[in-house]
Amino acid sequence: MASVKFMKVKGTWREVADAARTTIRLDEGQKEPSSKWKKRILLAEHSPIRKLCFNWKWIDLPYWVSVHFVRHKYGIEHFVSTQRSDRTGEDMTAKTQDAPVVHECFANAQAVMFMSRRRLCSQASPETRAAWRLVVDEIAKTEPEVAVCCVPECVYRGFCPEFKSCGFVDTPKFAEMVKAYREA
Repeated sequence: MASVKFMKVKGTWREVADAARTTIRLDEGQKEPSSKWKKRILLAEHSPIRKLCFNWKWIDLPYWVSVHFVRHKYGIEHFVSTQRSDRTGEDMTAKTQDAPVVHECFANAQAVMFMSRRRLCSQASPETRAAWRLVVDEIAKTEPEVAVCCVPECVYRGFCPEFKSCGFVDTPKFAEMVKAYREA
C-alpha cells in the first residue's frame, strides 16, 4: 500500500484570524486564536480558512486510487507522475490499473475537509479511505483542529445522503462522532 510524505503547512492561524477580522472591519488582533476559535471557524467554513494550506505526497499510490483523488478540483492542485512511454521508457499500455504512481497535492483547509466527506465515507473504496486516512493522520500531528473536522459526509450532515446507506448512521458510534464533531 501507499505511504504518505507530509510536506508542509502553509499559512498561519494568525493570518486566518487577521483575514477573518478584515471581513468584519476590525484591525489585526494581537493574540493567537484559541483552539475553540479555530474549530468554530472551520465548522463555519468561513473563507479565511482557505489561507491555511497543506502539501503532501503519496508514494506508490495505485493509479486507480489516484484517479479518485484527481476528481477533486476546487481548492486543490494535483501533480501525478506520468506513465507516458516516452518519459518512462516503459510501455504505457502494458501497465495495469494498480500500477504505482507518485501523487502530490497542495490543498487549502476547506478542500481537505470537503475531500474527507467523500473519501472517509464507507461507500468509498477501502484503499481510497486508507490513503486519505494517511493524510488526515499526518495533518492531525500539526493541525488537530483541522483533522477533527475531517469527517465522513454522514457525520457532517447528521444523516446519510447516499442512495444505499451502509447503516453506520444507525449505530451508537455515529451518534458519538456527530456529537464530537459539533462540539466547538
